[in-house]
Amino acid sequence: MARELPGPLENFLPTADSEVSAIPATMQAAVYRGRGTVSVEEIPTPAIGPGELLVRVEACGICHTDLKKIEHNLLDPPRIYGHETAGIVAAVGAGVTRFAPGDRVVAFHHIPCLNCFYCERKIYAQCPVYKKVGITAGFEPAGGGFAQYVRVMSWIVERGVEKIPDGVSFERATWVEPLNTCLKAVVQSNPQPGDLVLVMGQGPIGLMFTMLADRSGARVAVTDTIEERLGISARCGAGFTWNPRKVDIAAQTRKMTAGRGADLVMVATSVPGIVEQAIACSRPGARILLFAQTSVTERFEASGADLCAGERTLFGCYSASVDLQKESTDLVFYGGLPLEELISHRVPLVKIRSGFDLALHPGPKSLKIIVQPQRWL
Repeated sequence: MARELPGPLENFLPTADSEVSAIPATMQAAVYRGRGTVSVEEIPTPAIGPGELLVRVEACGICHTDLKKIEHNLLDPPRIYGHETAGIVAAVGAGVTRFAPGDRVVAFHHIPCLNCFYCERKIYAQCPVYKKVGITAGFEPAGGGFAQYVRVMSWIVERGVEKIPDGVSFERATWVEPLNTCLKAVVQSNPQPGDLVLVMGQGPIGLMFTMLADRSGARVAVTDTIEERLGISARCGAGFTWNPRKVDIAAQTRKMTAGRGADLVMVATSVPGIVEQAIACSRPGARILLFAQTSVTERFEASGADLCAGERTLFGCYSASVDLQKESTDLVFYGGLPLEELISHRVPLVKIRSGFDLALHPGPKSLKIIVQPQRWL
């Protein structure tokens, strides 16, 4: 049975043989202070309660949803972001039996109640409990992965923590949550064998769409303005790779489909005009997925006739699905997807701002940036 903390972490007096004797009273964390400002500070290591875990963060991916919150001041400070989190269980709260100190784990920061109006309809991301973030490094819960330790709350421990198998790196494990969000979108999009699927944007999310769409048996075409990403796309399953600055994408999709257009368009970037371009590239009756349009400030225009008379379906998909948790975990751990190839940079916590800048202003060599909170140089 896993050893439990007898009380709050700050009141725990470690003994010589205790698994948690190395837990420091304070830790380093990247704290969002508002106005696009994040500062690396020393703050108290979070205390845990019954049913909870304390996890030492070994790796956390930088996600653009967090960057939008930081750069556009979408939520009140102070907060510690980061939700693509993998690490080692440092301590367990009373009543926890599935996990023990030393376990290597990855944790989802959102888990639904499974009982409400939205859960009954499997629209989990709209569940009020799902909207409550269940992992924190301190302050208002916001994921917390950009810190050395995180507190994983009880309802996340119950259904949202997965053990990392031997031989799987922490870096690879950070893909479990983002891969789940992409798998959810692909399942909702329902590409069919022989369909022409157009994936617009080949950042880390777009590349995962490419991998998953290729597994469906569809023909996959992709777009990106960074040529180096198009080369990676081909290795991830894209049969056609186009730079929209050099190629008329709508003309290419019509050429490949007897003049119709793409059967499915997946929009994996939020640059201005991209939704309008997605509609132009699609055939009548097509499905158009919006995945990157997460900010309330984003706007686009669409002709009523393109949607109504053209019988197109324009829809959004957001966040992860608990129903796909095992499948997405298995795909990351055992599915052979070339996810490591998508990692371009690794940065220590003290240099997290440089990681943000790389993600916000990607160059030819930048894709996924991993923060390593236990690394100092």
